[in-house]
Amino acid sequence: MFKINIKFYISVIVSKIVMKLSKTFFKGGSNFPGKVALKLDENILKTLGKDYKVILITGTNGKTTTTSMIYNMLKDSSRKVITNHTGANMLPGIVSCFVENFKFNDNYTGEKYAVIEIDEANVKFVTEFITPEIITITNLFRDQLDRYGEVYTTLLKILEGVEKSPFSTLVLNGDESLLGDLPVPNERVYYGLNFPLQDSESLDNNADSKFCKKCKSPYTYNFITYNHLGDYLCESCGYKRPPLKYKVDDIKDLSREGSVVTIDEKEIYINQPGIYNIYNALCAYSIGRELGLDKDIISATLKNQKSSFGRQEEIKIDEKEVKIILVKNPAGYDQAINTVSLDDRKINLVTMLNDNYADGRDISWIWDVKFENLSSLNVEKIMISGERLYDMAIRLKIAGLPEEDFSLCENYDTLLDGIKGCESNVVYVLATYTAMINFRKYLHSKNYIDKLW
Repeated sequence: MFKINIKFYISVIVSKIVMKLSKTFFKGGSNFPGKVALKLDENILKTLGKDYKVILITGTNGKTTTTSMIYNMLKDSSRKVITNHTGANMLPGIVSCFVENFKFNDNYTGEKYAVIEIDEANVKFVTEFITPEIITITNLFRDQLDRYGEVYTTLLKILEGVEKSPFSTLVLNGDESLLGDLPVPNERVYYGLNFPLQDSESLDNNADSKFCKKCKSPYTYNFITYNHLGDYLCESCGYKRPPLKYKVDDIKDLSREGSVVTIDEKEIYINQPGIYNIYNALCAYSIGRELGLDKDIISATLKNQKSSFGRQEEIKIDEKEVKIILVKNPAGYDQAINTVSLDDRKINLVTMLNDNYADGRDISWIWDVKFENLSSLNVEKIMISGERLYDMAIRLKIAGLPEEDFSLCENYDTLLDGIKGCESNVVYVLATYTAMINFRKYLHSKNYIDKLW
């Protein structure tokens, strides 16, 4: 026992020193300190997390925004809470979060919460040491095909972690057909939308989960929200959407600023635009209620929710209003385009495509994105950047966008000049993960962003 304690304390001290040096000299420190801590004590997370009620948020899209919403709900409810706000969602980043918030002389005896965004393939590494209060899965879309494969593979990776934590409550998207009737003993709570958002009841050719996970027959739908999400039914074997405990019964307004929805007969304003943010907010609402938080506090939090870290984040570049939107797969990109479409002003577009490990090496997914829908917008200029800018330029040309409006920006200086030179003041930046990270670092170096992380 003595040796274990010594190993733990040495690990924490060294990790905190590394974290301090990383933040001071490299403006980072979200992953490497955790790697150091794990090297010195591979079981460190078991000790760091033992006093927390942990909420894990995983799934393909919406993790960071949903995590931020839940964190703010708990904070607004005067609960002691921590989170990995940088989005470092693999095991080392999660360990870094707990190390950063660890105090040797902490005498707090009340409830403490940790709201943790986690990469789908890393759930099993965390549940090895921690039993979360709640595990939520937001959705399952094709993403980073070279790393995850198809959606069924992603689900299996998550379930490897869930199986290690049978006493965790699962809060699941009921409109996600892959999440019904899971082969685990956990208590399950489902949320979803309770009305159609479009006239069509048939799936798009590029939808991610078309066939029944039980018998492989095609699904029929009472309604579809987007991609393969909706009120599904397999007429061959009877598999269907489970009963919803929490649901959006109406969308009263959908604008470029946010949405007004009805949840549990309560009208709620969500200060984030787009259908996918309604799902994020409903997930956060469901978890808040499962944790016993007051409806009015939850509603107030969603009304005041700020955009974070490249997720509809607004930045001022001189007089230009620049909004950065992370895009990383066809389902998310289509929803980003639909959200931009809510803006009826004259706009400018920036598309940034990288193919680093964190983005996914395979960029063939851009051919499944409905870029054709951009042609209906009032677009002044299209600036194309990133490591695969020429691939994106070809895709946009094939989509029918006028190439005379294209501006190919091979570096950030050229891109910044292009943004400054736009006639209209509204600029949407649609960027893959590392492109978003690196562009934010560049803007930080130019003093357009105060807080890098």
